[in-house]
Amino acid sequence: MEQPTDDCEGAVAQQLDQEQESLGTLIDHLEIVVTEAEKRTNGALNIREFYTVYLVETKLLKGSKWPNSRELSSLWRRYSQFEMLKLYLENMYPFVVCPCLPEKKSVYSWNAATNSSDTFDPDFVDRRRAGLETFLIRVASHPIICRDVVLLMFLQQNEGWQDKLKDYAGYITKAESKLKSLSLPSRLKNPDKRFEVYHKYGSDLHLNISSTLKLRSKALEKQYCLHKLHANYGRVFSEWSAIEKEMGDGLQRAGHYMDSYASCIDSTLEEEELVADQLKEYLYLANSLQSVCRKQQIMQLNLERAMAVVDSKNIEKQRIQQGKSSLMSRLFGAVDSEEIREAKLEELEHKITQENNSVIVAQADLK
Repeated sequence: MEQPTDDCEGAVAQQLDQEQESLGTLIDHLEIVVTEAEKRTNGALNIREFYTVYLVETKLLKGSKWPNSRELSSLWRRYSQFEMLKLYLENMYPFVVCPCLPEKKSVYSWNAATNSSDTFDPDFVDRRRAGLETFLIRVASHPIICRDVVLLMFLQQNEGWQDKLKDYAGYITKAESKLKSLSLPSRLKNPDKRFEVYHKYGSDLHLNISSTLKLRSKALEKQYCLHKLHANYGRVFSEWSAIEKEMGDGLQRAGHYMDSYASCIDSTLEEEELVADQLKEYLYLANSLQSVCRKQQIMQLNLERAMAVVDSKNIEKQRIQQGKSSLMSRLFGAVDSEEIREAKLEELEHKITQENNSVIVAQADLK
């Protein structure tokens, strides 16, 4: 009598999957843009906190339909809220290499050329705005995470989406604490070779790109100082030309040349910023790849621990069945009666069943 019901449920699930595949991804139906950034403040007059918000606008494309989607929406989001969304997606979909966010503060920058501590610099804020828009477009283009309810609520609802995250707060905290544990690969008895290769690739990629960025920043800082030093020479030659009668024209031309040489570094800085942003994007993608591998290692470690507990319980069960007492019982001369032995066996059977269920759950998480 159960077979027809199972067949019906399977047919319904297959039909839903086909409908989702035919629907495509969210970006096929929704236009997503981050149009502008705005500096705001809160707090008392004497203690003010300044922060930047970004205007996220969505528009349902003509002739398109997406479940629970509004035709138009416009709302402000802080960078920290983007971080919350990314953390949620990473923990809900641990098998997905989540798109990366732009940097919150400028790293690997040339301090003499730019003020790396100024997060309100207009150029930096505009680059971050473009990076946040790219992040949302990539998430909405992913065939799996684009269907998440929280993502659509984040894009189109001011309130309510953070309440959804509270249901997963415990899991996120647990995952974060486990991710901080060190030497995971060395504690695994049977690590997955595929993920070891990916983890090593991500680690090498991160190391090489970070080293490249450091070298580029040091080289550009020295180049910047050298060019700006010529600005002083230009001022000296210009002042000198004012007091020289015969050499005045030549000194003035030399001063103009020094000034032009000093200012030509500005265009180089802009080009270097574009190159550095691309390298940083690959740097953060390498972090995302390593994060996926670490989560797999955590799941593998949980599986091995559960299997080890089952093995120890089975050994204890065999010892009781054979009538062998524990070391403490032999030391104190206590011998279990038949009733006590049966009670212990029954309790062990219950624990073994629970641990076997834990093994099944851990195996399902790894699939």
